[in-house]
Amino acid sequence: MSTINLIGKNALVTGSSRGLGKQYALDLARSGANVIIHDVNNEAAAQFNEAPSGSDVAKEIAQLGVKATFIPGDVSDPAQVKDLIEQSIRAFGSLDILVNNAGGDIGFRTPRPNPNDCLDISVEDIRAVVERNLLSTLYACKFAGLHMRERRSGKIVNVGSLAAHVPVREGIIYAAAKMGISQYTRSLAEQLRPYDVNVNCISPTATYTARFLATRSVESEEHLSRLQRIAQPEDMSNIVLFLCGPQSDALSGETIVCWK
Repeated sequence: MSTINLIGKNALVTGSSRGLGKQYALDLARSGANVIIHDVNNEAAAQFNEAPSGSDVAKEIAQLGVKATFIPGDVSDPAQVKDLIEQSIRAFGSLDILVNNAGGDIGFRTPRPNPNDCLDISVEDIRAVVERNLLSTLYACKFAGLHMRERRSGKIVNVGSLAAHVPVREGIIYAAAKMGISQYTRSLAEQLRPYDVNVNCISPTATYTARFLATRSVESEEHLSRLQRIAQPEDMSNIVLFLCGPQSDALSGETIVCWK
């Protein structure tokens, strides 16, 4: 969506040294936005060989002719989220766009909770998943939203999941946390509506990322239509760009569910 002009806008994308977050950050930069790259630490980008470090991702984005810097932080810790928002504002002078991408169905000590159901899942895994997905979004929206309310301008894009909108047998806590994000989006949008701050949500479908390819085996999809296949990162990023750009100025409180 190269027609979207974000020149002069300052964006923070959480969890953006890898995966879909990195794609969002790259495309925001290609549209002219300055971008804060974030992850839990500088080494997280290398987990699935997507980049040597978060700092390297920022350097890659800066080559597009915009300002970019890397800021680490644990989004499950409200104090670190507050610091992340404050550092982002100091780095660029203001924050116009927040994309709450950080999250995932990740266990307390394991790549995914195991068991990953309603009843046998550990209490530690329940807390880890809710903190990483729902609470992290609430924290970032609170601190960035205060700044945007004061400036009477801004775009917030929360990232949910298709899993929140269909029955699931695994990853139930993750799905519930993501559904919470949709309801929170609607309510925050109402609170910020008088201040010209848009708040929307995208619920991505399964998408080819390095993590996805490393943790799943996929059968051939040649027989499926385009709308039935696993998505490419650009498919989801185009929707995020729409929600960050002027074309969505009249849209707030909505969740775009990417059905497959």
